[in-house]
Amino acid sequence: TDHQVFQRYHKYKVKQAFSKNKALTLKTLRELQPGDYVTHIDHGVGVYSGLQKIDANGRLQEAVRIQYKDGDLLYVNISSLHKISKYSGKEGSVPKMNKLGSDVWSKLKDKTKKQVKDIATNLIRLYAQRKAQEGFAHGPDTYMQTELEASFIYEDTPDQAKASEDVKRDMEKPSPMDRLVCGDVGFGKTEIAVRAAFKTCNDGKQAAVLVPTTILAYQHYKTFGDRLKDFPVTVDFINRFKSTKEKKETYKKLAEGKIDIIIGTHALLGKDVKFKDLGVLIIDEEQKFGVSAKEKLKELRTNVDSLTLTATPIPRTLQFSLMGARDLSIINTPPPNRQPIQTEVTTFNEDAIRDIIYYETERGGQVFFIHNRVKGLAEMKSFVQGLCPDLSIAYAHGQMEGDELEDTILDFMDKKYDVLICTNIVESGVDIPNVNTIIVNNAHQFGLSDLHQLRGRVGRSNKKAFCYLIAPPVSTLPPDSRKRLNTLEQYSDLGSGFQIAMRDLDIRGAGNLLGGEQSGFIAEIGFEMYQKILDEAIRELKRKDFRDLFREEIRQQDDYVSDTSIDTDLEILIPDYYVESITERLSLYSRLDNCETEEDLLAFHQELQDRFGPVPSQVEDLFTTVRVRKMAVELGFEKLFLKNETLKCFFVSNPDSPYFQSETFNRILEFLQTGTNKGKLKQVGKNGILVVEDIANMTELHRFISKMLKHVKKES
Repeated sequence: TDHQVFQRYHKYKVKQAFSKNKALTLKTLRELQPGDYVTHIDHGVGVYSGLQKIDANGRLQEAVRIQYKDGDLLYVNISSLHKISKYSGKEGSVPKMNKLGSDVWSKLKDKTKKQVKDIATNLIRLYAQRKAQEGFAHGPDTYMQTELEASFIYEDTPDQAKASEDVKRDMEKPSPMDRLVCGDVGFGKTEIAVRAAFKTCNDGKQAAVLVPTTILAYQHYKTFGDRLKDFPVTVDFINRFKSTKEKKETYKKLAEGKIDIIIGTHALLGKDVKFKDLGVLIIDEEQKFGVSAKEKLKELRTNVDSLTLTATPIPRTLQFSLMGARDLSIINTPPPNRQPIQTEVTTFNEDAIRDIIYYETERGGQVFFIHNRVKGLAEMKSFVQGLCPDLSIAYAHGQMEGDELEDTILDFMDKKYDVLICTNIVESGVDIPNVNTIIVNNAHQFGLSDLHQLRGRVGRSNKKAFCYLIAPPVSTLPPDSRKRLNTLEQYSDLGSGFQIAMRDLDIRGAGNLLGGEQSGFIAEIGFEMYQKILDEAIRELKRKDFRDLFREEIRQQDDYVSDTSIDTDLEILIPDYYVESITERLSLYSRLDNCETEEDLLAFHQELQDRFGPVPSQVEDLFTTVRVRKMAVELGFEKLFLKNETLKCFFVSNPDSPYFQSETFNRILEFLQTGTNKGKLKQVGKNGILVVEDIANMTELHRFISKMLKHVKKES
């Protein structure tokens, strides 16, 4: 067939295809149930107690009801849902509820903000230094680069293609690249590393690939060697399997520039490693390196392009903490014809283990048996050998002699053994497609990311893979271990690393994100709220202390208000007869509230139509509200009131704000004089209000605001 002729793999269609929306809505994690704690950015922590219909001038509206200390109630309009977030601190700890109207919350918020600002300042300063430094600007892709990419036997997944574009674009810029590529186990991050390394070799520079384990160094050496065998580059590796003499030889070649790509463990950070001309530094599984190693890395990479690959995904929300120093690419789509790994938690049972092993070997596969105690490996081997006398079994661990370990692993790759009993030395990045069952003994002693990584060692081809976690009876385990094992059982879909990382956060509590000092805050204000405060702080810093650096960015989003609240007496809600379930309604409200662009809104509208039938007028108004809110932010209004057919627009509340000297404000005044006869300005206290008569419904409001916005943007 053509696949054999062109050495390409056949592309299967998986029955239950992986849908993007399923992967990323952390909806399951975020769904609010009555009784959950929530944090409101202006009022603090309270208890969510359902949606409630409210009568506004004889028309129905829906609001979220939050209870505060001493039975105070707060009703939050559905158009300001983005101000609420679910409280997530450490699981099982009960937060202090705030009292409405007291200043405790605002003090806490300011205190957090101040602390966060100190940290954020350092991050941004680091970022500023990097941006200011001159790195090496790589040339555009050569024909060899194109050829390398074309010779990839799989088809690039969309995310992979995008990540590799991003990386190459960063390399072509004069400032040094610092990109983090986050993708689940087995989603093709190595290929991106190969392309980046090759690109730098094309420009006559060297690439260094840093990996955490000895086996992985060897494995990458083989992968890189295979991919680049038809190209004029030399690849070599350093690990402790090599004799001192061989290492010296390698270092010498490296300094003379005879080796283009070097792959190695921590040894690469040693004193005697000199590069002739290092172009790009690639770090695989950065979370496995210790602090001192990372310090050395920092020295290496001030003006070298650096690319970090990690599979234990950093929850999207933490991306922000990297925002100061990193660009992020996420690979979410699994390669075609991958199947989810079936995960089961069982107790230690000889018959079951025998059946599992035989099931796998009879379909021609091999088995990993993970037992994380070096001392007990030999006994474990004889135990398994006793269960399956006719199979060949080997064991491997990190304290074996180099050659012996290497031979064992290679023989296992060559299918000389059926079962490999080993410590978690195989954890990161070992790629043996023929192994499709992994048994983890004493799984309760591993952390979540370790288990997720181990599970990622199987299911790397198109066969169904199995992962068995052996642990004592669940009832005897401590609650944290129990939750960990359940999490893995629950999220066994492809690309579920994200959800796992989020759960990890919930189970352990979000510790110190950026340093030791502020872990206490998260417990008091909840994790998402912490993110929001962090974002605000970063924004203020960009506006004030680092104006020059972010001039471009500020010009694009020079907004004077960050949010507009809209209050109306119209019937704006999702009616009960349209969507019955309360949790579903709430989730729709918050998704609508978070739609960023017009495309998002249209897609969401389409989805509603598909799921629930023709969209009623109240819901159409809801969409209009979101559109109006976006426009009002651009125009600089803090609040819009629409009551009794009169619209009141409140300008920025701070009378000394630069907004009143801005082009936008002048344009609005001009519009009121020439473009419309409906509006007039009023002064109430210190604040200016724009009052517009005869606005009966949302459509008219939308028409008026968009006309005004058009005028403001027209000549600018």
